[in-house]
Amino acid sequence: MIQLFEVGPRDGLQNESRILSPDQKLLLIKKLLAAGLNQIEVGAFVRPDRVPQMSDTEEIYLSETLHQLQQQYPEAKFWSLVPNEKGLERAEECGARHIAVFGGATQTFVRKNIGMSIEESLEVFARVVTRASQNGQEVRGYVSVCWVCPYEGDVNPETVVRVVQSMLDMGIPAISLGDTIGRAHPQKTETLLNRLLKLAPANRYAVHFHDTYGMAIANIDRSIRMGIRTIDSSIGGLGGCPYAAGATGNVATEDVYTLLEGYAEAPKLDAKALLDAAAYAQSVLGKPLASKRLQASPPF
Repeated sequence: MIQLFEVGPRDGLQNESRILSPDQKLLLIKKLLAAGLNQIEVGAFVRPDRVPQMSDTEEIYLSETLHQLQQQYPEAKFWSLVPNEKGLERAEECGARHIAVFGGATQTFVRKNIGMSIEESLEVFARVVTRASQNGQEVRGYVSVCWVCPYEGDVNPETVVRVVQSMLDMGIPAISLGDTIGRAHPQKTETLLNRLLKLAPANRYAVHFHDTYGMAIANIDRSIRMGIRTIDSSIGGLGGCPYAAGATGNVATEDVYTLLEGYAEAPKLDAKALLDAAAYAQSVLGKPLASKRLQASPPF
């Protein structure tokens, strides 16, 4: 079965200039659950001064609303980013059970994004993963700029292989491969996946494509044909990319679902409820979102 991993409430909203209230975010999460999504990023335990859009992550986890949603949707998993051991402590304190560490495939990107070298970041991740495993927390890994870096240009697949191998070695069971500025091409997607599938089976990977050049759906289709079964997406196409001028950000969940409807292994989602969630996000952000399916649909 192909599954969608919804990143809108975190990766999408953290790149929006308008900051939503916790109640607005929780209503969006509720709508995503109602549409049938059960893997949802809801926050990030990062410095509030660096990412003010995520400053309410603890409040969301501790809210009665999220507790009720977890009871109503017991299969749902609520994920958040954890950059280091301090972030993990915050996650532990508010009961977060599903966390993600995030790195990158080029030295320049990693230094600008998290202030350390690739090697230093992997050492931090290893400590976080060890402690999280001892706590019984589920861990996911992100590798950014797997195809093109805004600072270093085209990325050699072997540099991605080295980072992914290190994450696999530290016991991270699922790794999401990011096309951070939306410049990947299906042929290069196939080249990289062919190399990575020699390290681990397809069920250990997800793909995370941005749609800056309108190539996300083509890249996702190629990935599925190569065995990938987890696709990251963002409701409405929420988010931009601070590293690429004019970037439209994440591929829209409902647009990916349009592709998946043609596959026998497609998840069983409620398309109308997806559009309702996208329309809500568009309304509270006060601007048109990039979603093609939303813009093509008649008003509710």
